[in-house]
Amino acid sequence: MNITALRDSVQRAQQQDQQALLREWLADRLPHLHSSIVPPANGIEGLMHFVEAYIQEVPDVLEAAQSVARQANLEALLLPVLRVAADFFLQPPELPAAHHGMLALLDEAYLAHRLVEEVNDRYASHGGVPLIPLDTTRANLIVHHLLGESFANQLDSAVEAAVNGLLPASLFASEDFQHLLDRLDASQRQQLWNQWPCLSSRLGMDIRLAAV
Repeated sequence: MNITALRDSVQRAQQQDQQALLREWLADRLPHLHSSIVPPANGIEGLMHFVEAYIQEVPDVLEAAQSVARQANLEALLLPVLRVAADFFLQPPELPAAHHGMLALLDEAYLAHRLVEEVNDRYASHGGVPLIPLDTTRANLIVHHLLGESFANQLDSAVEAAVNGLLPASLFASEDFQHLLDRLDASQRQQLWNQWPCLSSRLGMDIRLAAV
């Protein structure tokens, strides 16, 4: 998995001065955010910060996951998933023609983050704990609403199809998966993750879900 290529993709979009396009796109959506989402106090600037952090987090999360997979002997299970997440970021499914630069990267970041979230959900339902202890559910929900229900659902369908191929239900019933659970030291895995900054925490600084 080429982490450098992921970071280069982000840097190229930033250097192309696509912030103006992204800012205009977000300004159109800000008044129409779902009622459960409280926008940041500084409006469009806070929303820009949120989106940029969400995009920039992808290479760091995948790099951390790759390192942990190797140190915790989880390569066989994790690396195929991480490669697909990286491919979503570098070579996504067909996107709207108007989406390019940072806006296209938002689509691609959503695909990558949702893939990790979906894998976590499926693994946790069988293993009892998340495979990757990062919770981006809230951030993904916000981006889902920014992208729009119809388009975001299309991206979700692509994620679901990918995960169904990578982690079929039969895998979790297999002896190999049970042996993995027996060998997995949760405290060691968490200690490995603690070596990396939890960048997800900054996503909640400028935007949060309203209390129900």
